[in-house]
Amino acid sequence: MKRVLLKLSGEALAGEKKTGFDEETCIKVAKQVKEIVDDGVQVGIVIGGGNFWRGRTSNTIERTKADQIGMLATVMNCIYVSEIFRYVGMDTVVMTQFACGDCSVMYSKDDAMNSLENGKVVFFAGGTGHPYFSTDTATTLRAIEIEADGILLAKSIDGVYDSDPATNPNAKRYDTISIQDVIDNRLGVVDLTASIMCLENDMPMYVFALNEEGSIKKAISGEFNGTIVTV
Repeated sequence: MKRVLLKLSGEALAGEKKTGFDEETCIKVAKQVKEIVDDGVQVGIVIGGGNFWRGRTSNTIERTKADQIGMLATVMNCIYVSEIFRYVGMDTVVMTQFACGDCSVMYSKDDAMNSLENGKVVFFAGGTGHPYFSTDTATTLRAIEIEADGILLAKSIDGVYDSDPATNPNAKRYDTISIQDVIDNRLGVVDLTASIMCLENDMPMYVFALNEEGSIKKAISGEFNGTIVTV
């Protein structure tokens, strides 16, 4: 793969603390990404905001405002992780769909593509910039826009299962599954909007556990241990 969109779970970056950041985890992620960038792979990144905010679980805040808080949580995540990436020796840029002062630059496809082609890791922060759309949808949207070869979904579990492995010890993990089967069986790899976008735009996904040693590099190198969602 020449160009990928990496989706990082905010909760996974928090490590065992479940909130905020676990710096050791973030540095491990950064070092893996540096290896693939040094090998010539262009990398865009979207980060979820669940380590700071789960607005959809609140009944006291109006949905639009809750989603806006979530967007800002992803901006914080991208700024932090971007700095960790710089610490290990990469050049980065944080882009948002809305103005954030000098915290980020405004997103445009042309600028994003130029940055990727010049070896920068591009962080797409703030979701789509609109409420009612998740970071799953933002991930798929940006992957399609930058013409990525695939989406790398780094999660807290090691692939796609036929049921929740946290509650069903007999849950079966798929090595490969089609995006149509994901949609038909509502398996929740990404939300329904994102799934349909992948289906319509032939965008494959590679789902794996972030905490597995070398998992990001394995997803690129072919030593993949997870689930490939085909189109």
